[in-house]
Amino acid sequence: MTGSDTSPGSRHLPSGVHHAVRPGSALLRLETTASREGVLDGAWWPRSRDIGAELPALLSALTEHLGPLTRVGLDATAWEGLPNRIVVGDHVVHVDSFPVGDDTVLITRGDRDLFSLLVVPPDTPPEAARAAMAQAVLAGNVSEAEQILIDTGSGQRPSG
Repeated sequence: MTGSDTSPGSRHLPSGVHHAVRPGSALLRLETTASREGVLDGAWWPRSRDIGAELPALLSALTEHLGPLTRVGLDATAWEGLPNRIVVGDHVVHVDSFPVGDDTVLITRGDRDLFSLLVVPPDTPPEAARAAMAQAVLAGNVSEAEQILIDTGSGQRPSG
């Protein structure tokens, strides 16, 4: 990583981040430009819908690059076993959940610094997942999360 400010007060993501949260597990990819002009700031490909198993590693990886986080917003209909809060390091991160169905997870750092990540469905084939993640982090991307998943064949949310 070079040429970027990753201090908690900075408004942009570190350059060149493509981080495997755990070997053989979820993948996290963040936008590589400092402009943050696109609709999304990154993409996350969890391995299951068990948020208790998936969220701690995501928040730890993001904390490492962004500094302490305060909130995470999730689609209540997409996850199993949603907690109200989770401890990352020595900070409590509050978990908000709403039935929004927008294929994103929202991360808040501080009071107003918001990061929006595409959530690639866990059962997505690797090629489609990589394509969705790459499209989500393109500088100036104007496609919403749902459209990216459709465009890349990354699957739909289960109907039910």
